[in-house]
Amino acid sequence: MTAKISPSKGAPYARILGVGGYRPTRVVPNEVILEHIDSSDEWIRSRSGIASRHWAGPDETVAEMSLAAGGKAVADAGISPSDIDAVIVATVSHFKQTPAIATDIAHRIGAGKPAAFDISAGCAGFTYGLTLAKSMITDGTAGHVLVIGVERLSDLTDKEDRATAFLFGDGAGAVIVGPSEVPAIGPTVWGSEGDKSETIKQTVSWEVYRDTPAGEVRFPSITQEGQAVFRWAVFEMAKVAQEALDAAGITVEDLDAFIPHQANMRIIDSMIKALKLPEHVAVARDVETTGNTSAASIPLAMERLLATGEARSGDTALVIGFGAGLVYAATVVTLP
Repeated sequence: MTAKISPSKGAPYARILGVGGYRPTRVVPNEVILEHIDSSDEWIRSRSGIASRHWAGPDETVAEMSLAAGGKAVADAGISPSDIDAVIVATVSHFKQTPAIATDIAHRIGAGKPAAFDISAGCAGFTYGLTLAKSMITDGTAGHVLVIGVERLSDLTDKEDRATAFLFGDGAGAVIVGPSEVPAIGPTVWGSEGDKSETIKQTVSWEVYRDTPAGEVRFPSITQEGQAVFRWAVFEMAKVAQEALDAAGITVEDLDAFIPHQANMRIIDSMIKALKLPEHVAVARDVETTGNTSAASIPLAMERLLATGEARSGDTALVIGFGAGLVYAATVVTLP
């Protein structure tokens, strides 16, 4: 059979060229959370490792935080906004069903007329976006892709829910993905377990909230079955992380950094033990002062590791996102 379609002509490989982050100016310590729930600072820290988080103010919208993080990533990558051929935004807290917030960000950042779309994959959203960007680069449909993970989870937090009120924070993290002459983003191990979708969910649908008389249903928020999620993350995600290492052809000894989704310090510590990470591997623990920022957590943690010098440009890092869906995605990357 004679081929009628020309093959794609992309770069041989893709890499992260730059990273940027934005954390809202307001810092919310556990003492503020305790004004609404019957708990203690000691209990919150022991259960989650969280001491504080950032909550966005009225002007720190999903778009504004994304622009701030995206602008830093563009500068860090040393490119012009006009070089961006695609914008991918991972979020669950952009409240307009349409249009995608990515289109507004693409226009305002000065990217011209790139492909632009949002994805909803919960806390794995950034890693999903990174995987899509890599494929765009190697397929030849884009030369540079801006990938943003952004959340205003304070809008979806029930301040009186003792199980979740202390968990969530706001922020945005972004990377520029571009061409590479050597492999710098490994194969992605990803998937979903939809039979467990009820373990992390929105309390009621927007439709139910709209159709229910005022005052009879609380504004939708995120809820979860904490123990079920903890067990799944601890026992299953370490396996996925190991599969990503195997797919990349490396071992834990080859790693310089581990950047997991910042869900819970106990989960992170359990994964370290399960993977038997060597002491030389820098571990992202941004959750302590940033909380769980869902899709934003990995790029924010990556930016902080590099900014503090705990990790350096060129280091090899394992990243893994997991959460609502339940969905997950893990890969090995070279840090920008």
